Amino acid sequence: MTKITFSHLSTVPVDDIAAHMSDPILANHMPLLQGAWDAQRAADFVAMKEARWAQDGLGHWAILADGVYAGWGGFQREGPDWDFGLVLKPSAFGLGARITQQALEFARGDARIPSVTFLLPPSRTNLGALTRMGAEFEGEKTFDGALFRKYRLVTSAP
Repeated sequence: MTKITFSHLSTVPVDDIAAHMSDPILANHMPLLQGAWDAQRAADFVAMKEARWAQDGLGHWAILADGVYAGWGGFQREGPDWDFGLVLKPSAFGLGARITQQALEFARGDARIPSVTFLLPPSRTNLGALTRMGAEFEGEKTFDGALFRKYRLVTSAP
């Protein structure tokens, strides 16, 4: 079975991140993803994500499958909420449910995260796994001019 580990994005070569974020398949479900990525844009992205770690004590991880970069994701503060995002390389799409479950186990063990939000573009129509986890639809939200559907999953016991 593939071993999933989380690491800081700064441990991944920026060229790997640039190639990942330039994959046209990603743009199908990422309305905020614009243009091609080069090493500088990837380095700026990593610096921004690492700054979130310094500011909030938590952020997005590099996700490794058997030690190989498979994508990035994790928790990012959005106002009072901890939003979960996951952006995998197409070759790792099949690992999404396992990675999400592992990340949610982390959230359930972290007192800072009483609930997790998910912001999904309208192009994401297969939401069965999300609702089976217990996430509830809260409404629509516009973020940087793009429309998203907002779901919330309570992670702490009442």
